[in-house]
Amino acid sequence: MMNSKSALLALLLAGTTLTPALAQDTTATEGEMSEAPMMEVTADTVLATVNGEEITVGHVIATRSALPEQYQALPDEILFEGILEQLIQQTLLSQAMGELSRKTELELENERRALIAGEKLDEVMADALTEEALQQLYDETYGNAEPVAEYNASHILVATKEEAEALIAQLQEGADFAELAKENSTGPSGPGGGALGWFSQGMMVEPFEVAVMALKAGEISPEPVQTQFGWHVIKLNETRDKPVPALAEVADELVQKLQDNAVEAAVAKLLESATVERVDLSKIDPSVLRKDEMLQ
Repeated sequence: MMNSKSALLALLLAGTTLTPALAQDTTATEGEMSEAPMMEVTADTVLATVNGEEITVGHVIATRSALPEQYQALPDEILFEGILEQLIQQTLLSQAMGELSRKTELELENERRALIAGEKLDEVMADALTEEALQQLYDETYGNAEPVAEYNASHILVATKEEAEALIAQLQEGADFAELAKENSTGPSGPGGGALGWFSQGMMVEPFEVAVMALKAGEISPEPVQTQFGWHVIKLNETRDKPVPALAEVADELVQKLQDNAVEAAVAKLLESATVERVDLSKIDPSVLRKDEMLQ
């Protein structure tokens, strides 16, 4: 559901999409159009004044930057006019409001706090993200890493040990593993012949993993393997060593970690030097946060 801000902008944009065509029809015929000279503008350039209250280019830019993605893709001439009209109407509505409700005052305080904190976080993350820091984190994380063994296995999952033993007997007599999996496996991989794809240590439950690691490529488990999901007949298809990833492959992951670490360190440092006094929350019923009527 749209909030009131988005709904107002959507309504205004619906009206402004026809404006350029209408303007052309009423001001000039084809071939007579002339481009008006462009003004030099700054963020403080005033675009409109509503009962003495100025709306500037900066207000329009800030509004645009916070819009949902579907609006960002609109043509600039449409979006510019729509945002300006939105700001004019919002200004009129806010001027007509008179005294603000307690709820709105608190929301404004929270919004201001969040915006300022967000700007500080952006600054902290930008300062932390350098090529040197990224390379150092990569070296610390992957510098001494060894290639990781990966396994490609298939399995047939059934409810009882007896069923699994019967399947193993059929396989030992030459039955096709994939066909037996399609016909008998109760697991989601059954329709695909029991194929599980590639995985490494720690990704499967322990009894299954231990059984896989004990096999050689091409071998089938000589005994059924029990897990919390049931009884498994396992075939190890092949193994490989996954090489240590290059920096470019894990850059996004490392950037996120670098920024998270920087934010955590910055907040911890601020807390060390701050005076934060908290009430004893055990004396307050947490359900109070649901009492909207307290803000009336």
